[in-house]
Amino acid sequence: MSTLLSFHKAILEKIHDPATNDLLILARGLGLRRIICTLMKIYDSPQNLVLLVNATPEEESEIGEELGLMGCRRPGLRVVGYETVSKDRVTALASEAFIVRLYREKNKNGFLKAFTDEPEHITSGLSPLKNIMKELQLRTALNMVLRFQEDVKRSLERRRADVVELMQPLTEAMSEIHHAIIQCMSTTLSELKRANTTLDLDDFNVDNAYFRSFDMMVRRQLDPVWHKVGPRTKQLVNDLGTLRRLLYYLLTYDPLHFHAFLETLIASNTTTASGNAKQHQSPWLLTDAAHIIFHVAKRRCYTVSAASKIQSQQQADVADDDDAWAVLDEIEGAGPASHSSRTKVDRPSWIPRGMEPTLEELPKWNLLAEVLQEAEEELLRQESLHKSITTPNLGTNTVLVMTSSTRTCSVLTDFLSTIDHDAPPGSKGRSMMLRKLRLYLWWKMKLAKQKHAGKFHVAFPDVSARNDDEIEKLSNEGDNVSEALKKKDQEKANRVASRRRIRGGAPTATQAGRATNASKNAPQDSAFGEIQTEAERFAQFWASQGEQAFVELSSEAGEDMVLLDIDSGTFASDFDTHYGLIPPQQTVLIRAYSDDTDDRMLAEIQPKFIVMFEPNMEFIRRIEVYKSSHPGLAVRVYHMVYSNSCEEHKYLAGIRREKDAFERLIKERGSMLLLLFEERRDSPNDAMIKTISTRIAGGRRELNTQPSQVIVDMREFRSTLPSLLHASNMLVIPATLTVGDYIITPEICVERKSLSDLISSFNSGRLYTQCELMSVHYKSPMLLIEFEEDKAFTLDVVSDIKSYAKPTGKYPLKKKQGTAADLDPAALLQSKICLLALSFPRVRIIWSSSPYATAEIFKDLKMNNPEPDPTQAIAVGADDDPDIGAGVNAAAEELLRCLPGITAKNIKHVMNRISTVRELCDMSLVEVQELLGVEPGRMCWEFMHTGENRKTVL
Repeated sequence: MSTLLSFHKAILEKIHDPATNDLLILARGLGLRRIICTLMKIYDSPQNLVLLVNATPEEESEIGEELGLMGCRRPGLRVVGYETVSKDRVTALASEAFIVRLYREKNKNGFLKAFTDEPEHITSGLSPLKNIMKELQLRTALNMVLRFQEDVKRSLERRRADVVELMQPLTEAMSEIHHAIIQCMSTTLSELKRANTTLDLDDFNVDNAYFRSFDMMVRRQLDPVWHKVGPRTKQLVNDLGTLRRLLYYLLTYDPLHFHAFLETLIASNTTTASGNAKQHQSPWLLTDAAHIIFHVAKRRCYTVSAASKIQSQQQADVADDDDAWAVLDEIEGAGPASHSSRTKVDRPSWIPRGMEPTLEELPKWNLLAEVLQEAEEELLRQESLHKSITTPNLGTNTVLVMTSSTRTCSVLTDFLSTIDHDAPPGSKGRSMMLRKLRLYLWWKMKLAKQKHAGKFHVAFPDVSARNDDEIEKLSNEGDNVSEALKKKDQEKANRVASRRRIRGGAPTATQAGRATNASKNAPQDSAFGEIQTEAERFAQFWASQGEQAFVELSSEAGEDMVLLDIDSGTFASDFDTHYGLIPPQQTVLIRAYSDDTDDRMLAEIQPKFIVMFEPNMEFIRRIEVYKSSHPGLAVRVYHMVYSNSCEEHKYLAGIRREKDAFERLIKERGSMLLLLFEERRDSPNDAMIKTISTRIAGGRRELNTQPSQVIVDMREFRSTLPSLLHASNMLVIPATLTVGDYIITPEICVERKSLSDLISSFNSGRLYTQCELMSVHYKSPMLLIEFEEDKAFTLDVVSDIKSYAKPTGKYPLKKKQGTAADLDPAALLQSKICLLALSFPRVRIIWSSSPYATAEIFKDLKMNNPEPDPTQAIAVGADDDPDIGAGVNAAAEELLRCLPGITAKNIKHVMNRISTVRELCDMSLVEVQELLGVEPGRMCWEFMHTGENRKTVL
């Protein structure tokens, strides 16, 4: 168990009382998991059952390890409710509210503790704090702990870590791109506000656009009218996310990957996957700022001379130069290989003539190398002091480097593994960048080949600096393509080449001229043409190089490999050198930011030097808690930030957002009224006397002592409807149903479908089977089509829904132009619903605007009807019991199985409804259809009565 600080103990003293229910809102990074584990340890007793609710599997595993649990469950008397209010607010639709209501129904005296460390996610809407406490059934026990609270501040600032703030300025090229992206974001936001003047868009600013939650905020505002907005508004919303990613990629990606991403972005906004021109392009690509982004990003990687063509270097000139340099080195007394090695590093032979590699490195890379060098020198100095003075050496010599993502971890690992310490600043990772440049040239060559083959999208390869298998896979990629895929690619290329000609000229020449004219008008068209031209030139260069380029690429990767001679006597020393354990003073651990697991990681590693490669407010507080929990441990933190960049602005905006969220919550708590909760009691009122029987004289009411209940399939509890049904004073009975999702009455069965589920069920054919089974087993089958509450109640939103259902056929039909595949998705869905209604006329289709409306519909359907039986509902359509058929005429059953329309699913249902085969034959067409369904009943009846008219005539 981690050490508790003074403010941790103060919090536990407030909330540990089992007689109170509490809500704790804690600032990020102050040790929420530590408080929860301690609280659960306090209530650890054989008489208690501790429930952990709304925790991820990773959190459950970490808490179980800290508590020493192995996933066991103890029966007990008292329940401790642990709730984590994570990223979304707790509403009546949330599963947490449903769990609390079920818990309070059976346990009036148990207590509930709710926790969260994300206050900014629960401050949206009207009176958010009151709504959360209402759904969790909490009254006034609210505790908020801020970082700048007096007791927290006094506890953490008693032992401060040595923090070195390193404000790294951007390079001139990065600064130009950064300002251009910010300008594009401002322009996009202005266009979005201008196109939607009726909406409340006050929070749409660049500061909020830095965060991922901004996309959710925009969609929440536009969802009710999303089907009404034009494609331009939808494109603007997508562009905001793209521009935010560009800002992040600018500061984390190497220049070659960033430039490749921009080229892919241009290609995807110019042409579609089929090669056609894209109809709705991003408006920001037409601005002058976008032109700056593309050209400066290319200048960071390389420059191409306009006068010279890209071609391979002449081997004879290189040989003469090598001889001349060898003579010069011999005169100066240097080794003969000094210049040859320098030539190989500075100007490799595989770089085309006319291309001058710039290969700008990220400024933080050089800063990280200097920091690690300083940490190593400080560690050596501390070791020399501890040897002379016998004092305990606390902590380890492992240097911890924290980044924002695993991708950044991989890039830093490649950089540190190939770093050249003797190189000047800005070129220490030259060998790594040259390797990435070679992959970039290979990618450009593949682009040109794919264009001729009819393909237009090739992902940039992400190959690490030492992954020889991936390089070999890339070099042999073309040989592993099956004949079927080659034939398909050839057909696609032929379709692209055989497009309709333009009047007055040949197709190739005319379209090329049209592309040339368009490139003069649109910046992204000119950039796309330049990309294609460069790809063609690089393809010609690589064609002249042949396969030797890949051989050199693989050989460069294995230059530093050392083979061990097992039979030699020096094997033991060589093994320790290359495969032994690394001393702590030589270990650099690179790790991405995580959740409360970082607290445990810091306690286990106990590093003296921590490098925060990217700022993170949460991890800074974790370091403060770590330093205060380990008195006497000297900790130095290097905090790297790009000055005057979105990284610095986002970090400061995050602190400001948390401060504003706490201020709003404190203000609401000061004016919030005392919450009163009404206990649910089952009183014999008029709601229970609801069954009316017309067979009783005068139609008087019949007393029904059973509560109103609905049988719900277990898989439906992932939706919000069961929670609302329970909130409507209905008894929700979970069961595993084979037919239907909700059994409302003994005769009404409901199959609920959301729009996405409806589309996938139509595509897979599952809905037809479900309607068929409901028609066979229930008198009133119903299909409920439920829309989302915050979205439009129309089928026009279907166009934004993607279906991932796989077709049932082994060989799906090809999409042809002019067929239903090119129709409007809403119209196509309407036609499928009409066909379903014609195939199953007994199935009633119910349209619901939201889960709230569905709960009201269920109330109306249950009115004046008996309650369903859970045992019968589970038995309907279930697998057959082998003992059920004992004593049945096997020959008659086999005869029934041979009749069309009778399957293994409905054979038992038919045998329960009829006593003999003669009885089935004597039924009319309508009776057989009621027994089997419309289409199966017609097939069975026609088979049995075929030839009757001819026999009567004879």
